[in-house]
Amino acid sequence: MIDWSPLILTFKLALITTILLLLVGIPLAYWLAYSKSKIKPVIETLVSMPLVLPPTVLGFYLLIAFSPNNSFGNWLNEWLGLRLIFSFEGLVLASILYSLPFMVQPIQSGLAALPKQLKEASYVLGKSKLRTAIKVLLPNIKTALLTGTVLSFAHTIGEFGVVLMIGGNIPGKTKVASIAIYDEVEALNYNTANIYSLILLGITFSILLIVYLVNGGYLKKFSR
Repeated sequence: MIDWSPLILTFKLALITTILLLLVGIPLAYWLAYSKSKIKPVIETLVSMPLVLPPTVLGFYLLIAFSPNNSFGNWLNEWLGLRLIFSFEGLVLASILYSLPFMVQPIQSGLAALPKQLKEASYVLGKSKLRTAIKVLLPNIKTALLTGTVLSFAHTIGEFGVVLMIGGNIPGKTKVASIAIYDEVEALNYNTANIYSLILLGITFSILLIVYLVNGGYLKKFSR
């Protein structure tokens, strides 16, 4: 009988990570889209590194940083009561870092593609930068926001290396679906591994298909 807890934990992780990425990614993407700071290329490089960096590398350094044997990890544990390795909270933080470019880059591109006159007109009408961003700019990049949200969610679902390094394999706590599939394959339980895989395949395919339909305007055509 299949254990549903890894799937439930996976979607819980993806949902929390995506919500937090929206809160972090939108301001960061706004700054990257409009900033002329000299350190902008450095920040863009750091944000984009998870796209090319092996996930085990990121997971390894997070494991070292958050370890109680490390001064930073010990400080988190002693002063903030946070023990991030082999915990769900650690998985969330690692997932945010690893999926960050999937949220930031689409939103950054969407903001950068907007006409400059749109923002300038809002300022002329007396709106603040914050109000302009919320009421004017973001409503005009709904496609970019949807793309970033869905890609971040789907990418978090498929994580393996990072979550294995930082979370380990604790049932009900850090054992997500990708880890469960690996365990079942190692145990030669191919039928169970196939069920997990088909569920993830079907859900991620459906999510991405909806994004392409919305971005391509197909749903609007069929709704007329």
